[in-house]
Amino acid sequence: MTNPSILLIDDDRLILATLYDGLEKAGFCCAAVADAEQALAIIEVTPPDLAIVDIRMPGMSGTELAERLQVLDIPFIVLTAYTEAHEVDAMVLHGAQSYLVKPIDLQRLIPAVRVALERARAQTFLRCENEQLNQALQGDRNTSKAVGILMERHQLTSEMAFEKLRQHARSNRRKLTEVAREIVSAGDLLNQVV
Repeated sequence: MTNPSILLIDDDRLILATLYDGLEKAGFCCAAVADAEQALAIIEVTPPDLAIVDIRMPGMSGTELAERLQVLDIPFIVLTAYTEAHEVDAMVLHGAQSYLVKPIDLQRLIPAVRVALERARAQTFLRCENEQLNQALQGDRNTSKAVGILMERHQLTSEMAFEKLRQHARSNRRKLTEVAREIVSAGDLLNQVV
């Protein structure tokens, strides 16, 4: 497994150099840029596992960058000298994994990075599970609707209608959910014509 990639975005070159060296020594693969535009150019080519973002930078602000990172599904930590409530709230709204205040030493940053990476992995896993569950539920709904359509059209019991659906899918070497979806779509089309 490769080392997690970290993209550092801060207009302070000394902070960038210090963080870069420390995170590299801790086993992370780092890239460092001084503004949001450069960060987006890198992300377009190679999305990082995590970004560490300053808020106040020349050009696009860290808050604007955070909004883009959220859309691109790139997890990020905020590292800034500012603690105003509206800035903290904005970063929370855009999905910040953590909000750290400068100055920060590497002994405090590295655990925050590890937690953020793990939290991001867990969120991705949950999102995938949720999508799979929604697909399964939709398949079940279509199957139930298709059984209902077959029951009504052919005067069958639910067990008989389900068996007919299953046999048709098997004989045509297709998935039951695909056949059910087609029957439901055809039923919807017929209802629109009437």
